[in-house]
Amino acid sequence: MTDAVTAQFNAQCLGGDRGLLTAVTRAPYPPLFHASCGTRLLPRPFFVDEAQMRGFAADVRALFDLLVEVPQRLFGGDLGAYCDALGIPPAQAALMRRFGDAPPVPYGRADIYHDGTGFKLLEFNIGSELGGTDRAEIQRALLQVPEFADFAARHGLTYVHTGERVAAALRAAAAPVAGDAPPVVALLEADGGLSSYLHLVLSFQEMMRGLGIELLVGEVGQVSERGGRILLDGRPVDVVLRYFSTAQIARAPGAADAIAPILRAHEEGRVVLYTTFASSLYANKGCLALLSDDRGRAACTDAERELVDRVLPWTRALTAAQVERCRAERDQLIVKPRADFAGTGIHAGWEYDDREWARILGECADAGFVVQRRVVPRREPVVDPDTGEVADWKAAWDVFLTPDGYAGSHIRALPYGDGAVVGMGANPACRTTGPFLVPGAAGRAA
Repeated sequence: MTDAVTAQFNAQCLGGDRGLLTAVTRAPYPPLFHASCGTRLLPRPFFVDEAQMRGFAADVRALFDLLVEVPQRLFGGDLGAYCDALGIPPAQAALMRRFGDAPPVPYGRADIYHDGTGFKLLEFNIGSELGGTDRAEIQRALLQVPEFADFAARHGLTYVHTGERVAAALRAAAAPVAGDAPPVVALLEADGGLSSYLHLVLSFQEMMRGLGIELLVGEVGQVSERGGRILLDGRPVDVVLRYFSTAQIARAPGAADAIAPILRAHEEGRVVLYTTFASSLYANKGCLALLSDDRGRAACTDAERELVDRVLPWTRALTAAQVERCRAERDQLIVKPRADFAGTGIHAGWEYDDREWARILGECADAGFVVQRRVVPRREPVVDPDTGEVADWKAAWDVFLTPDGYAGSHIRALPYGDGAVVGMGANPACRTTGPFLVPGAAGRAA
């Protein structure tokens, strides 16, 4: 099912409107954004019914609140037992539990598919280590192209700029330290961690600068402390935007000592760590399995079970007891590691034969994996500006979440049939674009 606005967009492009067809390539993107992903843009934006997207975003926020309740409902508030159940190594668990008494900030990104009738959650990246926030520059730039601006005006298209919502969240977080002054924010990665995606960080920094946020970029080992303040490049910092993970800190010699001043300063109100490691307690995919399984469902109200069923595909910890069922349902299941990200370690049953699938299940059972019911994404027709041909793509959407609620979305897409993992780092064929919100009936399927 193709939404009505997409059908009209493609029809106009196929009817000879070269201005609309080439709008993505002609849009005035910021320089560092263009350097980061200008060669990997999909030829058109996507469109979605506004009520559907905002309704799903509200469900994501409700699911966040429910996930935070899991340790109390299933483990009597014992975070140690909860971490053990998720297989979180002791050194990482200790870091997460240090701030575990306070509820985590509702900040993260839910990765989702649209199956033709609605959205389904694939995973929930809760915490500050988020990619894709700068992709809202796609929509902003497209609206500066006259042909697309006219199309958007005729259809009443709007969008939520993720960068604006992130900037607002950082200003609010900084207030206890910076007061009414413009905050200084330091994006900090673990030592040696920045080089692989520095181009993305610089694009994010460029966007934040345009939104009035001074964003310093560095690694943990560059931080110093003087006069009670945390410093990066000699500048006192109000907010540390955390991009280092508990896994990085636990495995790197000296990393725990390097971050100790930051953790103390946060506890003493001299800097804001955004977000704390408490967020990582709920980013583990095993938390979704706990909520989805029989014990988790029994701890929910009827309304909460309806929420879980509406949002989350069937998800379970992959144990030896699940193997026989999973072998029989190979074409409908996907296996994912509980704690990895960016598509690492994923095995899609439909890409293997029975023998290979049995081997994978045997290796992954009771080894820190979850198994999830396959969500088949709808086909997204895209017109190629060079050839004029229409090809189907599949899209991974997302919902960004800040304390103010829905904070926008971006799209990663692959040609349909080109692999199970839709990720910019996982497949060079992957492209990115931005979605626009369509008011009323115009946004519904056609």
